[in-house]
Amino acid sequence: MSTPAVPASPRIPEAVHRRRWAILGVLMLSLLIVVLDNSILNVAIKTISTPEPTGLGATQGELEWAINAYTLVFAGLLFTAGLLGDRLGRKKVLLGGLVVFGLGSALAAESGSPVQLIAFRALMGLGAAFVMPATLAVLMNVFERDEQPKAIGIWAGGVGLAIAIGPITGGVLLDHFWWGSVFFVNVPIVLIALALMVWLVPDSRDPNPGRIDLVGVALSVVGLVLLVYGIIKGGQLADFTDPAVLATVAAGLAVLVAFVLYEKRSDHPSIDISYFKNRVFSAAISAIALVFFALMGVTFFSVFYTQSVRGYSPLQTGLLMLPLAAAQLIFAPRARLVVDRFGVRAVCTGGLLLVVATLVAFTSLEADTPIWILEIIFFLMGTGMAHIMTPTSVVIMQALPREKAGSASALSNTFRQVGGALGIAVLGSVLSAAYRSGVEDKLTLLPAGARHSAGESIEATLGVAAKLGPRGEPLVSAANDSFLHAMHVTALCGAGVALIGSVIVFLFLPGRTPKPDAAEEKSEPVGASGH
Repeated sequence: MSTPAVPASPRIPEAVHRRRWAILGVLMLSLLIVVLDNSILNVAIKTISTPEPTGLGATQGELEWAINAYTLVFAGLLFTAGLLGDRLGRKKVLLGGLVVFGLGSALAAESGSPVQLIAFRALMGLGAAFVMPATLAVLMNVFERDEQPKAIGIWAGGVGLAIAIGPITGGVLLDHFWWGSVFFVNVPIVLIALALMVWLVPDSRDPNPGRIDLVGVALSVVGLVLLVYGIIKGGQLADFTDPAVLATVAAGLAVLVAFVLYEKRSDHPSIDISYFKNRVFSAAISAIALVFFALMGVTFFSVFYTQSVRGYSPLQTGLLMLPLAAAQLIFAPRARLVVDRFGVRAVCTGGLLLVVATLVAFTSLEADTPIWILEIIFFLMGTGMAHIMTPTSVVIMQALPREKAGSASALSNTFRQVGGALGIAVLGSVLSAAYRSGVEDKLTLLPAGARHSAGESIEATLGVAAKLGPRGEPLVSAANDSFLHAMHVTALCGAGVALIGSVIVFLFLPGRTPKPDAAEEKSEPVGASGH
């Protein structure tokens, strides 16, 4: 017997079924801008940090907040946005999210100060939180179960495409226009996506959503925001033992524990906690969080390696990251074929071990290493990512009934974003602490007051060295040496995290892909528990 929540017979209207691939194209366009925005910003960091009129003169701390204001709001509201999509209708939520994201992009492009940029990036995060889970939820409602793995593979490939287009687009824009163009480019894409969505995309919702769990929603938002804020603050201070950081993280964890306890007792929970009793579902979500932890930390420091140590321009840096994205674009849609042959466990474990190997390979990079070695590392890393993202996304989305697609997508994306925020904060903190300890004794020729800020990052040290002229030359080589050492230490930490992910995947993911009927029977306890 199979649960009514996931019926075996087709139930998607014929008119929707016929245009399902066009709908997927529109969803990928919406997803493109959300992912594109962060990858564009990576190559613009250095430009925004330069003084006006070229940039905004943002400090290292302000740059981190420009990146993390988006992540903080995005991660904090993803789950709530998924729930609202299930209840109000995914198309409505998607359209509203795109409008807010487009408005935030236009305002960010015209920011007059780093503080304004941080505020408008937060507004963009609010819009993005409503866009991302809705794209995957709509996908699950326009494709039948047997086509879902293929569609999710193409969706995951779209993430790779956005990662590829972002840095190159950012580099081209920065070569020809002002720094704000990296945000303004989102506006025309949003307008096209809105028009196509109104025309093509059907609305869908959970037919039996029950009452909205206001207490659960409030606890999830407060808990996630406090946790991610504490992590970001720890990374900014390069000190996770700071009392304010410990208090914020502890408060966030306490609120999230209260959220779990409340949901277990509620007769109309936002999320049925029994979803996590499914070990496969829990392992897949953990794998996504851990791999994004490693990936976000690496892309953060690799930009400084290519631009600050190697001297490449933003456009050249974007082109250097092409292999990472190309590999995802090539392999993500095909990963399901490998899964069919070898099973989810073997493919995901192999993908994670490949990511571990590429992170370890970062320790071989020096200031004069042939650049093609970095290209091979990026390509292999993208290959590993493609063989993790697609299978785990399919496992997560098919573990829950179709009516709960928004919640499943939001859970997946929440863990991804929190993992990414942890990666930037924790690995950024490791990078900062290792860099400072390496360069500190070389800063003695500077006045005492300037030493602390000069040791904050390689950009800060190089900025001071440039002002000193010939006397600053020893500082340049010291900065490069210290950064390379810090990058090697950070890469090994990321490799350790990815290795933990490979162990979890090996122990808990299924050895082979079950047949569709078996998959539906397996999901019955989870689906039934949501009713």
